[in-house]
Amino acid sequence: MYLNSIYPEPQPVQDINAHDFFFGRPEQLQWPEYDLYIDIETDRKRTFKEIAERIKDAYTAFASPLKEGGMEFVSGGENSGEMVGIMSENSSDYMVLVHALMANTTPFALISAYSTRFELLHAFKLSRLTRLFVQPKHFHHALSVAKETGLPLSHIYIIGGHVSGYQSLSGMIARVQKAKIARIPAKPATKNTLAYLVFSSGTSGLPKAVMITHGNLLCSLFQLIVRSQSSAPFLPPPQGIPVCLAFLPMHHSYGLHVYCFQSLLVPATFIMMPNWNINAALKAIPKYRVTSFPLIPSVVHQLINYPRISSIDLSSLKSVSSGAAYLPPPLAAKFNALIPKESLVTEGYGMSECTISALSQVILGTSLSGPDGQPRLAPPGSTGILNSGMRARVVREDGSEADFNEVGELWLKGENVSPGYWGNEKATRETFIDGTGDTNLDEAGGAGKWLRTGDKFSVDKDGYFFFADRAKDTLKVSGIQVSPVEIENVLLAHPEKLILDVTVAGVSGYGRTEDEKVPRAWVVLSPAGKRKDKQEGSGSVVKALEEWQKENLSKYKWTRGGIEIVKQIPKSPTGKTLRRILVDRYELRQKSKRGSRSKL
Repeated sequence: MYLNSIYPEPQPVQDINAHDFFFGRPEQLQWPEYDLYIDIETDRKRTFKEIAERIKDAYTAFASPLKEGGMEFVSGGENSGEMVGIMSENSSDYMVLVHALMANTTPFALISAYSTRFELLHAFKLSRLTRLFVQPKHFHHALSVAKETGLPLSHIYIIGGHVSGYQSLSGMIARVQKAKIARIPAKPATKNTLAYLVFSSGTSGLPKAVMITHGNLLCSLFQLIVRSQSSAPFLPPPQGIPVCLAFLPMHHSYGLHVYCFQSLLVPATFIMMPNWNINAALKAIPKYRVTSFPLIPSVVHQLINYPRISSIDLSSLKSVSSGAAYLPPPLAAKFNALIPKESLVTEGYGMSECTISALSQVILGTSLSGPDGQPRLAPPGSTGILNSGMRARVVREDGSEADFNEVGELWLKGENVSPGYWGNEKATRETFIDGTGDTNLDEAGGAGKWLRTGDKFSVDKDGYFFFADRAKDTLKVSGIQVSPVEIENVLLAHPEKLILDVTVAGVSGYGRTEDEKVPRAWVVLSPAGKRKDKQEGSGSVVKALEEWQKENLSKYKWTRGGIEIVKQIPKSPTGKTLRRILVDRYELRQKSKRGSRSKL
């Protein structure tokens, strides 16, 4: 069963620098002057034209020779030998930096500003950083890791402020303006030119750096344009410039695309939050008359459980979308009850490996009418239909094609699918499957390789997909991918060598949504661990491991499901860990406890 999108094909992706699409379209000359970004903390405003000029100055600084006062960043995408890290919270200059680097075809890596030292070491080494832009508040944290990985201190720059002795993005721009250095056009690029790296756990293993090309990026935008055009006849005409509350982290694909890329398709204003703060967000919505609110399920959960939510003025909201993780229908229904009836609430499915999105819900039906000529309406519980230009398979565990309404692994194909993982050929071969020479695969058509998502879906005869289960290993906590292997490695690395073996899997009951699974660890004590528990009391090893993980992992990766000591980890004859057995035992115990409490 090979499925094609029911949408019209997107426009072909040409060999151009994506920067020229973002800032070189004729209709942009007719746009009114408007505020593109407003800083929620300072109320500082930057117009679209100010941002565009700032990007030109930043790019000129990067591209110009050292002798002329420039930085002389190397261009050429993957072949440049350059990789610029960006480690910052949300800001308008984050967008300036992203677009200036793309104009120069200098690839960059998106690094979480909230990473622990352990996570930063992995990210710096894997991406092979040659330069780094970092916020002052995170400077010292990044500096120690930079020294350990051999990044020259002269190649560390500041974004969003100043640090004595280090060059800043603002300083580079000011130098270009003062010296009146001649503007330089964007460097040529092809659709295969590497644009950036974004970190993802993939379907298993340690976090990987997903390669996104200029062509991937353009394709994802062309898909969005097709979807918007198909829905336009069924939507009321826009009144004024949309206002979006921007809190999703820009180092994540979702935030990056909505605030840095999709923000340049039509005039819109973004109320920039450095990070999520529910009190600040609920004050901002009525203050700025926010009309668009991209969300993740964990934030939806916070909002519906906010004590004073019924007193908050949400009447301005016209469009709410949920992404990054599955939104359970009951949660969506509760949130729908809080906002105006005419507001649109949609969700979709995507992953960094397909740039941003693969499935999207039909908005009030589309111009793609059904057999009776009426707009198609998504059935309840559907995640959506394939994006324009995409192909899909639903595959059984034995590799055969699943039937309609049968659950299997979702495989995807399209020009928005990444070429693979940076510096990890093994993981690339396992996740991105070449269909060349395979008659069945080739029959499905489409460019590039098949992406094995690892996620389970079913699809009906009308092309609507239904989410069934998460990838076997990777978890999603608060919309962010979590690698069990990474947590296992941290626990095993405890300096006292307290455990011999460990496995981590997701369990229910502790998440912010009913279906969200959080990490739980099962550990086998080493002789040192047994001695510690005997000498210091039962529970001392678990306490030590919990403290250790809090020092070395971001909060969303902590084992909120607990740490359990077991005699052995069950494994198959081939040595594969049988996590399902441990999870089933745990869930059975929890069910039994709930049953005992209900009898009382």
